[in-house]
Amino acid sequence: MSKQAQTDPEIDSRIDSAIDRVLARVGSRIVVGLPLGLGKPNRLINALYQRALDDPDIELEIVTALSLDVPQPGHWLEQRLMGPIVERLFGDDYPRLAYMADLKGNTLPENVRVTEFYFQSGAALGKPAMQRHYVSSNYTHVARDLVDRGVNLMLQLVARDGQGRLSLSSNPDVTLDLVERVRRCAGHPLYSVAHVHPDLPFMHGDAVVDADYFDEIIDCEPAQPLFALPRQPISVQDHAVGFHAGRLMADGGTLQIGIGSLSDALVNSLILRHRDNDAYREALAALDRRVPPGIGDDDPFDEGLYGASEMFMDGFMHLYRAGILKREAFDDIDVMRRANAGVEVEQAGTGAVMDGGFFLGTRAFYDFLNALDEQERPRFRMHGVGRINQLYGGREALEIEQRRHARFVNTCMMMTLTGAAVSDGLADYQVVSGVGGQYNFVAMAHAMDDGRSILMLRATRESGGKTSSNIVWQYPHTTIPRHLRDLVVTEYGVADLRGRTDEECIQAMISIADARFQDELADQARQAGKLDPGWEIPERARSNTPEALERELAPLVERDVFPDYPFGSDFTEIERRLIPALQALKSLSESKWSLAKAALAGRPGHFPEEMGRLGLDSPESFTEKLYARLVAAVLGR
Repeated sequence: MSKQAQTDPEIDSRIDSAIDRVLARVGSRIVVGLPLGLGKPNRLINALYQRALDDPDIELEIVTALSLDVPQPGHWLEQRLMGPIVERLFGDDYPRLAYMADLKGNTLPENVRVTEFYFQSGAALGKPAMQRHYVSSNYTHVARDLVDRGVNLMLQLVARDGQGRLSLSSNPDVTLDLVERVRRCAGHPLYSVAHVHPDLPFMHGDAVVDADYFDEIIDCEPAQPLFALPRQPISVQDHAVGFHAGRLMADGGTLQIGIGSLSDALVNSLILRHRDNDAYREALAALDRRVPPGIGDDDPFDEGLYGASEMFMDGFMHLYRAGILKREAFDDIDVMRRANAGVEVEQAGTGAVMDGGFFLGTRAFYDFLNALDEQERPRFRMHGVGRINQLYGGREALEIEQRRHARFVNTCMMMTLTGAAVSDGLADYQVVSGVGGQYNFVAMAHAMDDGRSILMLRATRESGGKTSSNIVWQYPHTTIPRHLRDLVVTEYGVADLRGRTDEECIQAMISIADARFQDELADQARQAGKLDPGWEIPERARSNTPEALERELAPLVERDVFPDYPFGSDFTEIERRLIPALQALKSLSESKWSLAKAALAGRPGHFPEEMGRLGLDSPESFTEKLYARLVAAVLGR
């Protein structure tokens, strides 16, 4: 942020006093556990971090995940585009996490260490301090790992209702599991501080705790706007992936999804299926890809879906508003069994339609949660990941009844031909994000008779003007082992790998790969003795190309059945054109020859609005004139 976040001196004083009490209680060796994502009390953390900067005798380890950071443009042209957007989305008073600024700038002091188990996607690439201190751990193991690392302090944002009750709100996920584990470890010290946030939605479920749950509660205004994610565009490629995945959803079933454009595409396809089934079936005919029989269906939702997902995000809000997220889960197993059998129950209308572990989303999503009335609010519950991400803990029978016909949908970066998934890192072990709860949900799907794991990915990726296949023969490491292979979805269809031989898996994966890479993949499998030398790639799969996909969906795209922003946009029309243009320009810059050609082809006069938005309408320097032509060239494409 270009401006320093401003706050009230009285608030600063109260926060400093809280840090004094923390140091008096905990001492100079501090291992602080922070919630992932939204639940971090930034000003409180920054004050603690500043103490460590001022006093090298303080040894501070910050253990957390998903340290959200406002975008930091790296180029003056990016700054011109992103500056007004960041100001609009975050205002000028969002307190950036100070440790993240120093961590990214490689200026973290020697007496401070930051240990994370999940990164904001791509944030740690090329940053050794972040890569070295990454913990690869299942989400359900994080509380255990925190205790093993000696956590002795916990800081968290919380919500408070009119009756004085506290809610862990966005982040009961690890907190509930951590406190329970500490209580079982007699003598393990843990000092906990809650900071009440007036805008944080009060959530029900296990998130509701007594006032004495924390050692200290800070009631002063945190002066911290809730971190809101901007809505991202959905490409034609992503729409196709989401559409195929949506066909696997069973009416009366259970849904788990994550965040990102693939999940948004899946949600959009489900709403299309429910609200405009004619258009949905038109898309079905256009794509003409088979899905495994008996897993889902293509009719509108009658019973609806129940959400059981570690992440609760905008997609579930849209499904609720569309009348799809409506199947109720009850905590009495006899009632749940009767409801599953189609028998009317007295509790109808009071069951949960959504159980989550943490939430993160757009400003509109937070407004939705805050606006829930007293009848709706208890239907959206939050719990610890020990309850959401697995079936252990004495509730297995009930949770299996609640999660019938479960479809646990996750994204990955790459898949091997034999069904292993690469979701968190690159070939050199640079971590992109983390394991999170993906393994938990994949394993849980295999533990349920009617559960299925669905992994979505794009068949290809672009980098430096080069196209690569995301379906590969092998990779140095994987996130999901091949013995847990199940359903895999690309823009070219669905591969059902569960219970299949290696050869059957290879054939299915090649059939949903991009046609440009199919022969090479088949040759690699044959050389390894895993594929019949006489096997031929199906003729239908030979048309797995971006051009064919765009032709198939063009009429539907033109009618806005598959729009770029199905759920609205946080950007202006001009910004929506410039964002992909600058991304394309960054990719183009990897080749001097490509840049030279673009500079000669660009016509800035053809794009007056875009040039004006970037301050390039009257370029003065040679550099500005050059960039005006380059931007015009990529816009012209």
